[in-house]
Amino acid sequence: MSTSIPLVGISSMATRQLLAELAPLCAPAGSTLRFESVGGVDAARRVAEGESFDLVVLAADAMDKLMAAGHLQPGSLRPLVDSPMAIAAREGTPAPEVGSEAALREAVLQASRIGYSTGPSGVALMALFERWGVMETLRARLVQARAGVPVASLVASGEASLGFQQLSELMHQPGVQVLGEMPAGVQITTTFSGAVAARSAQPGLAAQALQALAGPAVEAVAVRLGLQPRQG
Repeated sequence: MSTSIPLVGISSMATRQLLAELAPLCAPAGSTLRFESVGGVDAARRVAEGESFDLVVLAADAMDKLMAAGHLQPGSLRPLVDSPMAIAAREGTPAPEVGSEAALREAVLQASRIGYSTGPSGVALMALFERWGVMETLRARLVQARAGVPVASLVASGEASLGFQQLSELMHQPGVQVLGEMPAGVQITTTFSGAVAARSAQPGLAAQALQALAGPAVEAVAVRLGLQPRQG
């Protein structure tokens, strides 16, 4: 009786559902594929500290740092999906207007508490608040979700009245209403890339799996989950 070769990947939470659905479809013949999804900061740290994985899927800036430090197989980096940031409020509460930059700025200034993530989208949001010149006004109202904790949970519980995170992490969450993506002129989009880990015991099979993850199989699933496929 033959035994399948297990392939294990690590990813951030933004691509958790996408990879859970695609893994069984993208495992090469004779292998199985599963991903552990955790906070992006923790995932990058674990790879950098030498924990063994076959595939890594994280935001592009984190992947570039891991590649430069020798933790990913040279030449294996592939962009997979773009993840736009969206805005959410608690279900059942009045929805502020966020369809323009001016309206969003006013909604932010009126919010009692603002939830945001530890990832690259959170960094970009803080830069936007700095550019608007409102950071000092907002500082005491900012609530940063702990690594691996979805901003949606802060919004649903009432800990934040307005939440910002990738659309894929806000969609279909109980207790949350998605108000829309960031409006024209202030869009924040995070690209998630995949690569074969330098410590993979099966780099050939891992490369096959990554090729499948970057192929046509991703499209329909990605769009349904609020992500935009990046092929090529």
